[in-house]
Amino acid sequence: GRTYVAASAGNHGLSVAAGAHVFGATAAIYLSETVSDAFAERLRAKGARVVRAGATYEDSMAAAAAAASANGWVLLSDSSWPGYWELPTRVMEGYLQLAAEAAEAMAEAPTHIFLQAGVGGLAAAVATYARARWGDGPTIVVVEPEAAPALFESIRAGHPVETQGPVSIMGRLDCKVPSLIALAGLARDADAFATITEAEAEGAVAYLAAAGLDTTPSGAAGLAGLLCAGEARPALGLGPDSRALAVLSEGPAAP
Repeated sequence: GRTYVAASAGNHGLSVAAGAHVFGATAAIYLSETVSDAFAERLRAKGARVVRAGATYEDSMAAAAAAASANGWVLLSDSSWPGYWELPTRVMEGYLQLAAEAAEAMAEAPTHIFLQAGVGGLAAAVATYARARWGDGPTIVVVEPEAAPALFESIRAGHPVETQGPVSIMGRLDCKVPSLIALAGLARDADAFATITEAEAEGAVAYLAAAGLDTTPSGAAGLAGLLCAGEARPALGLGPDSRALAVLSEGPAAP
């Protein structure tokens, strides 16, 4: 049968593994050494073959691409680069369902949307949906780890850049190179880009836990951007009457 191969720092790998199982295919998921063993076990539980490769997400991506080429496997990435566009676009289309469900649950359009980003696929898809549904109304803010500001720095430079930084506890977002499709979409649709510290992400996790919602620093990163907006609040137009939408992108799991 067909084999799908992907690199993953988080939920994309789970999606590929689950999808391959449904369709009777095989999934090979490449993980860097920074991804937790608990997450690797979750992948194996869905029938995936887990391969450790390299110290960073980018290393695991290169290994996955090489394995796909050598073995005739289908590379199914949530990131994109020159010459590799179509399948990442299909992956991003899946995130539109999340955006549609959030929109249907809201009685009024949001004034602000805070979106966490790794390579940027989820953020770009939700931002595209928001613009199609609500036009220029919402202020869209993209939130990244201070340790992995790939989109932030690429927007500031005016072209894609690879960033350097320590390993982040926001493992799902710890990506040092942006997806080109996502970068182009967010350059068009986002209003602001922000970074958060490890402590700020943990603070958002605690804030949500007090409300009965368990998540990880990665899952809470968008909300952390809102909670820590601080002196940027006037520039963003945040006030008592604001209606902010933040995506809680995963439940409780190893970081």
